[in-house]
Amino acid sequence: MESIKKYIAEFIGTLVLVVMGCGTAMLVGCDAKNGGGYILTALAFGLVIVAMAYSVGNISGCHINPAVSLGCLINGDISFKDFIGYIISQCLGALAGSGILAFVFWKGHIVDQTGGFGTNGLAGVGGSRLAGLVVEAVLTAIFVFAILGVTSKKAKHGSFGGLVIGLTLTLVHILGIGLTGTSVNPARSFGPAIVAAINGNAAPLGQLWVFIVGPLVGAAFAAVVYRFLEGKKEA
Repeated sequence: MESIKKYIAEFIGTLVLVVMGCGTAMLVGCDAKNGGGYILTALAFGLVIVAMAYSVGNISGCHINPAVSLGCLINGDISFKDFIGYIISQCLGALAGSGILAFVFWKGHIVDQTGGFGTNGLAGVGGSRLAGLVVEAVLTAIFVFAILGVTSKKAKHGSFGGLVIGLTLTLVHILGIGLTGTSVNPARSFGPAIVAAINGNAAPLGQLWVFIVGPLVGAAFAAVVYRFLEGKKEA
């Protein structure tokens, strides 16, 4: 029963992340030339992590991101069973969140300023899949490295962990939006891409693998490095 509660928490958290983060991007646009929309989108993703960290964090740890779950698995913080359950829940939550956005924007006759439900793309890196992989791997590594540090039993951050994690996500978005739209989260990319395809825009599906592989590689690297640096875990 406890595992089911964790999976439900991850579903809810990822749903809220997509609705608030991708929804903000859809509404205001996140073109690097449009500073207001750019910063609003970065803040939306960061602030929703803060909100979820203090609401579902005590239930599931508030991963709401397969890359974070992979980092925690490698670091020995969750079991393989929970890892699989988390990923399924996160992807379903992202799909549900994207579905909510599709319905609201359709019924409200609202223009999607991103052109694809806040999906990620490679236009900022000239269409280069390799550059996109590097960007996503590096940004995810920074994000996951911060998470592992903040949530370590050796950390001395008290109750400010959620705020630090949210600000770190905002930070990587500030650089990444203009390059790849910033995924650092395979579920966040998966949900919008699938719903966009259902609505007739299949283009994001061709690049989706970049936003799955890149974050997972970055998370794995961060976890291996962090585990080495931290040394033996406290009991």
